[in-house]
Amino acid sequence: MATSRLFRTSAAFFAATALLISGCSSGPSSTPSAAGQGRAEDADASGMSSGAPKSVLAPLPTAVPAGLRPYYDQKLSWHACGVSGFECATMKAPLDYARPGAGDDLKLAVARKKATGPGKHIGSLMVNPGGPGGSAIDYLQQYAPEPAAVRARYDMVAMDPRGVARSVPVECLSGKEMDRYTQIDQTPDDAAEVTELTTAYRKFAKGCEARSGKLLPHVSTVEAARDMDVLRAVLGDRKLYYVGASYGTFLGATYAGLYPSRVGRVVLDGAMDPSLGPRQVNIEQTAGFNTAFTAFAEDCVKRRDCPLGTKSAADAGKRLSALFEKIDAHPLETGEDRRLTESLARTGVIAAMYDEKAWPALREYLAQAEKGDGRGLLTLSDSYYERDPDGHYANQMYANPAVNCLDLPPAYTSPAQVRADLPRFRKASPVFGDEFAWASLNCAYWPVKPTGAPERIEAKGAAPIVVVGTTRDPATPYAWAKGLAAQLSSATLLTYEGDGHTAYGRGSTCIDKAVNTYLLDGTVPPKNKRCT
Repeated sequence: MATSRLFRTSAAFFAATALLISGCSSGPSSTPSAAGQGRAEDADASGMSSGAPKSVLAPLPTAVPAGLRPYYDQKLSWHACGVSGFECATMKAPLDYARPGAGDDLKLAVARKKATGPGKHIGSLMVNPGGPGGSAIDYLQQYAPEPAAVRARYDMVAMDPRGVARSVPVECLSGKEMDRYTQIDQTPDDAAEVTELTTAYRKFAKGCEARSGKLLPHVSTVEAARDMDVLRAVLGDRKLYYVGASYGTFLGATYAGLYPSRVGRVVLDGAMDPSLGPRQVNIEQTAGFNTAFTAFAEDCVKRRDCPLGTKSAADAGKRLSALFEKIDAHPLETGEDRRLTESLARTGVIAAMYDEKAWPALREYLAQAEKGDGRGLLTLSDSYYERDPDGHYANQMYANPAVNCLDLPPAYTSPAQVRADLPRFRKASPVFGDEFAWASLNCAYWPVKPTGAPERIEAKGAAPIVVVGTTRDPATPYAWAKGLAAQLSSATLLTYEGDGHTAYGRGSTCIDKAVNTYLLDGTVPPKNKRCT
């Protein structure tokens, strides 16, 4: 089922390399976490932010603690790994940074493509496509070897974060169990359906605990950022060079907050605002998807064959809602043993909001659904969930809540709280409001207490950082990019006026030139630069 606070990268949609964060956790923590950091939120009784958080992410000591020195001094053994031009290695990191050397080490997968030249070698450029849960290695091997000018002067490097893909993946459900989970009605109409939904959330959480219980307390973003610093040192780089998309911006900003003196050139594209409370994030992202749907609908109704009519975007939204209600009552045939339920249909539509290049396919699949054929929307839903034809799911749908249930307190802890806030969500999006509201409840049942809460990241003393925001980004609204750029002491905001999630590498020559220039010679874009 779609989960609240969804993030997906520029390489996503059909490739579906990364996605979301979900409002999770059991409450704010004022004590240091196992990662060595504690965060506290300044929020009112509703869970909405009542102002800037009192807490600011504090940097770690610049000297490497003695207990971590063996990790920082390790040597990687590189070997060929299937994709031409790439080599892979395994890096050790402590399961618990509070107890390094206790015998519980993680083996984290790393891949790189060495600089091709010509030009002076700059260093290693780490990339992360988002999620949390997206495989950075898959992203690197499939999409990140470009552009050629950057590839020529950097070793392109990716590490699957702890709990993700090749790096001790979090596991929760079997394929069949996940099929049933994704079909649960996420817009419950009565008390019985609410119970069914909350039962599904509980079973999901118990599955994660049963299969990955030892790992679950140690997959936070702070810990992943500390792993990145170990990798930076092991690679021989004095500074971190990094491009992060979507959730990857939170990871990169967290690194900058923890290690400001080690920031080299950092690009944060499709930015998150770490200072926002969980309910505020959920509602603002709901509005972001409404903005994206409105753009799609305005384009659709101009076309004679628009399956949502030709009157207005508002009318198109009503017709889509009516289609969802029709599917809820009578799920559609798909040519296989799964029928298209309302939840799968909604997920398919949401998947197409990440990239305007998916709009033609969405129009076609909505027209099919109007005629009783659910195959197209099921294809979109499967791409979102990373379900292959054999019924196997990639682990990002498991890693995602595992990370976010540590990083943030829960948006809601009971169905009654969700019901009370439904009007806010419906105002933010008449089409998607209910499902985003109910999805915000999922981490209320998580088996591990959170170690984080919203806080500002200032990274005082860091080298210049470039934050990129897209004006009609559904998953990370433009306001978040402005918020992050305002917090980071050395940030410059670069704006893309357009649709879709993230901007770098998605077709804007203006954006690509500005980012590439910064990566290659350190020149930041002019203040208030806007691109189309």
